[in-house]
Formats: sequence, C-alpha cells, structure tokens
Amino acid sequence: MPVIFLIIIGAAAGFLATRIMDLHTDVPTTIAIGVAGALIGGLLLRFIAMIGGLAFGFVGAVLGAILLIWLWQRYSGRS
Repeated sequence: MPVIFLIIIGAAAGFLATRIMDLHTDVPTTIAIGVAGALIGGLLLRFIAMIGGLAFGFVGAVLGAILLIWLWQRYSGRS
C-alpha cells in the first residue's frame, strides 16, 4: 500500500512540478520525477527539522537554565 500511495503522490507532485517548470514529459517520466522529488524533498525536510529541533532544544535548555538561575537567586537570598 505505501508503494501505491507513493506513486499516486509522486504522480501528482510530478504533474504540478512539470507544469510549474513548463516541462512537457510523458506520464512515466512525470511519475519518476515526482517520486524522486518526494524522496529528495522528504530527506531534505527531515534534515532541516532535525537541525531545527536540535537548535530549538538548545535554546530551550539555555532559557530553562536562565529561569532556574533567576529563581535560585530570587528565592535563596544569594546574589
């Protein structure tokens, strides 16, 4: 089932991409372009999300540490 879904999505994506880029190809080439584009785009977006996730995790950790230091200074009586 996932292979059929990939071919259907690939065909739609290939059709849209070839129309946007004004490229006239036959149906198998359009499907191949769409499937290959889906694989490349999926990998690229996963990589960007992973890097973004790591960066956002680091920013969250720094903000959490700053909040903890502020609370500690505020309520422990130390400056």
